Amino acid sequence: MGGLFSRPKAPSPSLVDIEARQAAEAAAEQARKDAQAARDQIAELIKSNQESQQKAMEAQQAALKAAAASQDQAHKEMMAMVQAERAANEARLLAEAAAHTANEEAKKRAAEADEERKRTAAVQEQAKRDAQAAQEQAKKLQEAADDEKRKATAAQEAANASKKKAEEEVKVANDAKAEAERKLKEGTQPVVTPTPEEVRAAKRKVQYREDLFHFAVAGVAGGGKSSLINAFRGLRNKDIGSARTGVTETTLAMARYASPNPENPYAWYDIPGAGTLKIPDWQYFNAQGLYVFDCIIILFDNRFTMTDIAILTNCRRFKIPTYIVRSKADQHIRNIMKDMGYDSDDDESEDQKKKFYQDARQQFIQQTRQSVKDNLENANMPDQRVYIVSNEPMLGVVKEKRPRKVIDEIELLNDLIGEAQTRRARREADIGEPTRMSLRYRRREKQYTI
Repeated sequence: MGGLFSRPKAPSPSLVDIEARQAAEAAAEQARKDAQAARDQIAELIKSNQESQQKAMEAQQAALKAAAASQDQAHKEMMAMVQAERAANEARLLAEAAAHTANEEAKKRAAEADEERKRTAAVQEQAKRDAQAAQEQAKKLQEAADDEKRKATAAQEAANASKKKAEEEVKVANDAKAEAERKLKEGTQPVVTPTPEEVRAAKRKVQYREDLFHFAVAGVAGGGKSSLINAFRGLRNKDIGSARTGVTETTLAMARYASPNPENPYAWYDIPGAGTLKIPDWQYFNAQGLYVFDCIIILFDNRFTMTDIAILTNCRRFKIPTYIVRSKADQHIRNIMKDMGYDSDDDESEDQKKKFYQDARQQFIQQTRQSVKDNLENANMPDQRVYIVSNEPMLGVVKEKRPRKVIDEIELLNDLIGEAQTRRARREADIGEPTRMSLRYRRREKQYTI
């Protein structure tokens, strides 16, 4: 069995086979060498490639850095250019502003120079006109001097004539005085005309001023003259600067009261009441110098007496405006209300109280006006309005408070101021120009107008 299945015996290699095998082995060895060489070359190539890549990468990074540096440099250069341009613009603007300022300053200086030339020309022209005016003025002054010389001559002649006239008036006055003394001895009440010197003395005594209007408040003692003057001046009896008042006659010498407001051109005079001085009624007017006043208020309280008639008579003789005034109307009306049965302690309605007041008021007004009318008629004098007032409402009217219980206060005040304006206007017409008093009155004439 073993013989059947045994491997056949290999033939012996020939020389050709051995040479072929040796050639194959040599070729294989060469192939291995070539492969090794190829691998070494590939490795060399790979290494060379890696080095190339590394160099390329380094070159790229260097390029990027160079590019970044270049870009940064470019940015810096661009900013420098922007700054340079900005500086150039600012310099240009400054140069333009300086040029404009210089131009404006030059224009201003030119305008000032032109204005100075104009002023110089105006001064020269004015000097020329002044010289001409001075010549004309000198001529006028010479003419005025000549005119004054003529006037002086005329004035001297007039003075001589006035002196002669004054001497004649003194003679007439002395004759009248002698006649008055004669009549006085015979019991006759003479009409005495004050001399010019007496008029001047009376004006000095009352401090008479042409730019003021002088109101005298006269009448019998106890009539309330001082209180009424206070009301006319816008003052109460206890106010500083008010006229003294009292139950008895407190005015024994004439007192002058200016308006508290210096813009009001009025002076008020509190005349001593008749009966307080040892002067007969018919001498009261001249003794108090009432003939120098611009207006006289004849004030009475209870009765209109012969003293009041004498004052009216003399005022008519001297053409002095007069106003008959009855004072203390509120007191008299209250007394009449009591006579009618009114009692302030009773609980009477307001309507009843008002009716009592209206009836008493009407009765008092009628009685007063009829009494004055009768007294004037008995003295053969024309009828004249009587103003019925109370101090408190008069004070309210002056202060423009519009009091309720007024009778004639508003009309009296307006008539007095109107009289002042009319009389002053008449005086202006005589002298040909407005006085200071009239100008002040026109500025303030609405103050007292109700």
